[in-house]
Amino acid sequence: MSATLHKISAYAFSISIGVGLISCTGDPLQSGLDPFAPSVFKEGTTKMPLNPPNQSTLLPFYVTQNTVFKFAVDTNSILIGQDGVTRYIIVITNPNGGKQAQYEGIRCDSFQWRLYGNLENNTWRENPLSTWREIQTQVPNRYQAALAQGALCTLNSQEKSLNTILKSLDPNTFIGGTRPTNSFGIMGN
Repeated sequence: MSATLHKISAYAFSISIGVGLISCTGDPLQSGLDPFAPSVFKEGTTKMPLNPPNQSTLLPFYVTQNTVFKFAVDTNSILIGQDGVTRYIIVITNPNGGKQAQYEGIRCDSFQWRLYGNLENNTWRENPLSTWREIQTQVPNRYQAALAQGALCTLNSQEKSLNTILKSLDPNTFIGGTRPTNSFGIMGN
């Protein structure tokens, strides 16, 4: 009889341990932690670049046939952030040859972009009004959309491989615009 009592006691102990462990996990509705709820975006710290764009690593890319501007990304500046933001330096050239460099970021999950700052007199200046904005796809100067769709994002996910991004930016295979070319009007081979 003591062996039977010992077994019952062991089962009771096991059940009480199991119930105790289950109660530790808690009910998601009571604890406020819903495992199926979307995660809240928390942006990491963004530091302005230390140097102006590197002229030897500027890679032009095609945006649209309707734009009069030329666009190039500094491939040395591309930073794939753990926070889901891909940051880069963009150089925009107007029809008169004037250039403007900007430090920006793209979020693939929400299809948004942010202007962190501009290069003024060879010094980076932070944009005090920097906010996340929707990427426009139906405007002539849609370079953020071209970068997101052609290189930085895979659908709505951040591309994690710098090599894949660099291969995607190749003017012969870039698909961010309507055809593989670059913004200088030179068709890929």
